[in-house]
Amino acid sequence: MSASAAAVPTVRRGKSAQVRVQRFGAFLTSMIMPNLPAFLAWGLITTLFIAAGWTPNGILGGFGNADAMSWQGAATALAQAKDGTTFHQYVGLVGPMITYLLPLLIANAGGRIVYKDRGAVVASIVAVGMIVGSTVPMFLGAMIVGPASAWVMKKIDSIWAGKIRPGFEMLVDMFSAGIAGAAMAVGAFFLFAPVITSVSKALGHVVDAMASHQLLPLMSLIVEPAKVLFLNNAIGNGVLVPLGAQQVTQHGQSLLFLVEANPGPGFGILLAYALLGVGVAKSSAPGAIIIQFFGGIHEVYFPFVLMKPALIIAAILGGATGVATNVVFGSGLRGPAAPGSIIAVLAATPRGSYVGVILSVVLSAAVSFVVAAVILRAQRRRDLELGESGDLSAAIAQTEANKGKSSSALGSLSGAAAGSAAAPVAAGPIHSIVFACDAGMGSSAMGASILRDKLRKAGLSDISVVNKAVANLEDGADIVISQSELTDRARRHAPSSRHLSVDNFLASPVYDQVVAEAKSAATPAGDRSAS
Repeated sequence: MSASAAAVPTVRRGKSAQVRVQRFGAFLTSMIMPNLPAFLAWGLITTLFIAAGWTPNGILGGFGNADAMSWQGAATALAQAKDGTTFHQYVGLVGPMITYLLPLLIANAGGRIVYKDRGAVVASIVAVGMIVGSTVPMFLGAMIVGPASAWVMKKIDSIWAGKIRPGFEMLVDMFSAGIAGAAMAVGAFFLFAPVITSVSKALGHVVDAMASHQLLPLMSLIVEPAKVLFLNNAIGNGVLVPLGAQQVTQHGQSLLFLVEANPGPGFGILLAYALLGVGVAKSSAPGAIIIQFFGGIHEVYFPFVLMKPALIIAAILGGATGVATNVVFGSGLRGPAAPGSIIAVLAATPRGSYVGVILSVVLSAAVSFVVAAVILRAQRRRDLELGESGDLSAAIAQTEANKGKSSSALGSLSGAAAGSAAAPVAAGPIHSIVFACDAGMGSSAMGASILRDKLRKAGLSDISVVNKAVANLEDGADIVISQSELTDRARRHAPSSRHLSVDNFLASPVYDQVVAEAKSAATPAGDRSAS
């Protein structure tokens, strides 16, 4: 009795810790993902117009090249030049975008999540103070100061909520936000910016030290298992993207953008399943390859790793090979490749890095394929004898050990509706369906597309089917569909909607149940009884 009682808190602590990391990663992702088009725009401008770009242009790329990454550095160099060059000609587009635009967008998104439009405005004000007071791109600082300043503004507003005389609400709102924003901006300039600058430089020195000792491939020991356990957002968006952006300002590119986004390891594992897998896994792998490699949705290969946990070795070795290749060739990307599609990777590759980047993808895929093939081939006879259900049961048990809950992905591969109850009959017609995931992109977009197509084929194209991030859900949708581990969070944001859990956005029996339910609700009672 005592032993079992003592074991329960341990499991709960482990589970709650992982959930907290996942939520933290989702929060960071919700600040980064909506602003990825801006990252892409900056990456394209950098790739095209700086001195080492495809079509160098001093006006757009900036005459100052590396110095133009910092307005302070540009102003100093411009003052020394005294040749009639204007400030904006010297700086170009590259410097202002990475120094101001991108951190401001991140801070704005973080403030909006915490306190909607009011929080977004205050977060942007405070972020400017932090940016001007720093000497490195403030991506990390924007992720902190944006939500924090919005939270402070929210608390300040709560002090006099309901106590303002009628007619003075707008006056108080405007002045309170303006005064609080100005005060926090000054504080960020003098106090916060130096601290974050020191932290960013320290992290950069750690990466440089790892590079000098040829230790960067070891990052795959953390990143690849974290991806399979959905903990990669905290690592990628919280650490690798800010550090990668800082390296771009120093070296013009960074291999850190490819540590997580490299599609090679997942491609190799899926290819091994397509050739040596058994049953549903074998037949599902070719379609998953297209989605993962070209669509950039890496999570479609996670269930295949969970089915045989030993395949995590293939993912780690493949990822490490990709990192090592980029180290050897000195290659990298100019900006984040998101989603992790080969198309996005090549679009963010600078002119001198194509050989190294392409080889990093090819070699990582080759290594992961060979290792995965050896593992699958060694177990193939047993798999054929036992049938796939044995493998699925083992994978579910392993997932429960890792996540503290039944595996969602494996249930969908076997055609079972694990973790998903049959959809109840609708009380009335269905008008709107929302797919919700951490970032509101990727997997939820694919799920929405699949269900939208099913509804269209059933003659129900008038039903709205959209995808959103869980944090951006609004109450009012008839049905909200989310992965089982996100359903509780989705309920808090949309309490009056009916919530359905799925195991895998790519294949779930819930879709057919929703279609049947919507069709039944749209059919008059007389027609149903006649049939």
